[in-house]
Amino acid sequence: MDGSPALLLLIALGLCCPRIHGQMYEMKIRFRNRITQLRVGQRLELECQTDKKDSGMFWVHQDKSGTLHFIVFISSLSKITFKGNQRTSTRFEASKDNTIYRLVVKSFTWQDEGNYFCLMNINQMLYFSPSQPAFFPVTTTVAPTTTRPTTQHDITEKDPFLETSDPETSTENELNFFCDLLIWVPLAGACLLLLIALVVTITLCQRTRRRRCRCKRPVQGKPHAKPGTKI
Repeated sequence: MDGSPALLLLIALGLCCPRIHGQMYEMKIRFRNRITQLRVGQRLELECQTDKKDSGMFWVHQDKSGTLHFIVFISSLSKITFKGNQRTSTRFEASKDNTIYRLVVKSFTWQDEGNYFCLMNINQMLYFSPSQPAFFPVTTTVAPTTTRPTTQHDITEKDPFLETSDPETSTENELNFFCDLLIWVPLAGACLLLLIALVVTITLCQRTRRRRCRCKRPVQGKPHAKPGTKI
């Protein structure tokens, strides 16, 4: 389904730089039938409508990795050319109805996922449509949850954090707290003052005793003699 390198290069430049050529022609791409969810093997029909009647149309597929693939060229005279200049394809169908160019994916598979574009080459200028995404729905797996049977213990046991407190009880607790502060704070201060006074008293008593005991003590066995007398 790969096209020529030159064509794919032009397509890549057009997709990356859409304002180089401008959007002079209106091109609309959509699903022919309303599709809510794609399924494997489903017949997918797309159509591209333009206001240019005498121009051919390219259909290009961009896969999930970003690689571009040429599908088919439909001329203004409804001539169909698939890959390798083939008139038919085992995977696709193409047709033209006035200004509507149609592409059909016969059996949609995982390799057909991606974005589809239709392009026109007019006077060596490339014009392209917005992309039409076509993807399978994303399936998410949910981890199984195990539930244990409810026991009598679970029913009777109460969570202490879920119990609502009584306003009267909380007010009474606050009053008791303030009363305790009024009683214990002065009592603690008085005890501290008494302790300081006791320490000061003990210190003064020790200093006074040291001052009184500075006299010389007599030697053991000898009486203390008065000055000026001989023994």
